[in-house]
Amino acid sequence: MQPTRLLGPSRYLLSPAEAAHVLNVGRSTVFVLMSTGELESVHVGRLRRIPLDSIQAFIQRLRDQEDGPAQ
Repeated sequence: MQPTRLLGPSRYLLSPAEAAHVLNVGRSTVFVLMSTGELESVHVGRLRRIPLDSIQAFIQRLRDQEDGPAQ
């Protein structure tokens, strides 16, 4: 399932709660991912938002890690 289908085609910036919903994790996990730089975020005024392509890139990195060489 693509996140754009879940949230509608016009959603390019997500709140931490929306990003948590897409990733199926808690809000606090999203804040940890943002603070460690694993999930890119931007400020819009006083609000912090996560670009949709940042979520997609994060998911791709997780997949690439799992597809890494077997030990």
